[in-house]
Amino acid sequence: MVETLQDKGVVVTGAGGGIGAALARRFAAEGARVVVNDLDGAKAKAVADEVGGIAVPGDASTIVPQATDALGGTVDVYCANAGLASGGTEAAPEDVWAAAWDVNVMAHVRAAHALLPDWLERGGGRFVSTVSAAGLLTMIGAAPYSVTKHGAYAFAEWLSLTYRHRGVKVHAMCPQGVRTDMLTASGSAGDLVLAPTAIEPDDVADALFTGMAQDRFLILPHPEVDAYYQTRAATPDKWLTGMNHIQQKWEATQR
Repeated sequence: MVETLQDKGVVVTGAGGGIGAALARRFAAEGARVVVNDLDGAKAKAVADEVGGIAVPGDASTIVPQATDALGGTVDVYCANAGLASGGTEAAPEDVWAAAWDVNVMAHVRAAHALLPDWLERGGGRFVSTVSAAGLLTMIGAAPYSVTKHGAYAFAEWLSLTYRHRGVKVHAMCPQGVRTDMLTASGSAGDLVLAPTAIEPDDVADALFTGMAQDRFLILPHPEVDAYYQTRAATPDKWLTGMNHIQQKWEATQR
């Protein structure tokens, strides 16, 4: 069972809407003191006001010191939820690749670097990484997003295997389509691959809390992702062929 969250200090990045807002609401409902972060200060404040939390707007890469101060000096749970859904192929501009890497991977690295000294000294802390099923599988039409989400998953894995014996718990959430602005922005590729089985942000929050209660690293709000992941690992050519068929189907819609 997950320990009580009453009065625990929780930070949720990218929480001005979507999955982040759902996480902020759920943690607040459990009695946690919640810092709501978003680049959009007005959205962060709106969610913070709704849940009785504290708005700390700004770049998710830099807000750990400010969020820690806002929580009275202690962060117990950090939800690295902010993400950038960058589409494109290998030909995407390098600044698009750099931005995806910075937000989807390095923001997690920087947050962990800031949080770990206190967590290791206290012997506890919880890092929640919103990765995406694209980090386990891939996503057509979105090379920067897919590649950097693989990086986010790899970093979460590394954190878990390195520090779990020292009390640090890590969770990697890998949903497929979720009914958020990010899904809308994914365009025709998202309509084909993600929209048919899309779930609500609250469903992702429910999956996280179930996973925390079971002390699971990998959290799959879409259970079918487990079978896809196993197929990818066991028979990669079969899986790639299937994904290429989806790619071809998508290309046909673009003509």
